[in-house]
Amino acid sequence: MQLLTPLHWQEYELIDSGNFEKLERFGTHVLARPEPQAIWDKRLSETEWQQLAQAVFKRDKNSPERGEWILQKNTPEKWWLNYRHGGLNLSLKCSLTSFKHVGIFPEQAANWDYLGQKLRQLPVPKPSVLNLFAYTGAASVAARQTGADVTHVDAVKQVVTWSRENMEASNTDNIRWVVEDALKFVKREVKRGKTYNCLILDPPAYGRGPEGEKWVLEEHLNELLKNCAQLLDPAHFVFIINLYSMGFSALIVENLVQNCFEKLPNAEFGELYLADSAHKKLPLGVFYRFSSV
Repeated sequence: MQLLTPLHWQEYELIDSGNFEKLERFGTHVLARPEPQAIWDKRLSETEWQQLAQAVFKRDKNSPERGEWILQKNTPEKWWLNYRHGGLNLSLKCSLTSFKHVGIFPEQAANWDYLGQKLRQLPVPKPSVLNLFAYTGAASVAARQTGADVTHVDAVKQVVTWSRENMEASNTDNIRWVVEDALKFVKREVKRGKTYNCLILDPPAYGRGPEGEKWVLEEHLNELLKNCAQLLDPAHFVFIINLYSMGFSALIVENLVQNCFEKLPNAEFGELYLADSAHKKLPLGVFYRFSSV
């Protein structure tokens, strides 16, 4: 079991964490927002947090998920962040949403680097990549920048539009966009006999498809993985799954993947984390990945 953290961020920093919050720098802007796994004490004082934070997310008392951002004067609601390493040159839009998210999950840079490396190593002229639950598309753009043929699937039209903005800002083109329920799409591709060299999965704990399809991670993940096993090219392949759900350990993901896939060469699994300035490791998801190269 491995613990992985991105090592090449220049424009992101986890400054502090604790008391169920995290203080982060995205480019030149510092944000404070909830973090349910940061149950320890903060290193910095409340006064220091108030002095540093240019935007603070406050939960709506009537909603467990929604809230609003309280912004200091001259703090924008949208700006751009760059990630450059190993041939990747990503420009990603940060936007302060009512669900506390900003469109970027910085810990995922460890998987972007993995994609950049492994896709270039595949002995295939133009690897085919399927990114499911693809959100704002950083992994899709990273895969496309290796020369791969990328299909990006997400159920929310607005975030697909956001992904297209990220693609264009990253001087990239020709990603295939699909607004659909991921499980429905995968089942249809299996019936068509389609295969992909690379599968990327980042399913949420709960979700809804564009036609109201219900997604519950513990109920549907096993079925999804069984179908994905039929989609993955048997000779030349890369596979990544990432889960951010407090009820799922890396061992659960290991059991699921090993049960569904026959060949698991070069397998790695464990947790992703970000370290703050006091070197506390904030866990931000579990992963399993393997490849033929």
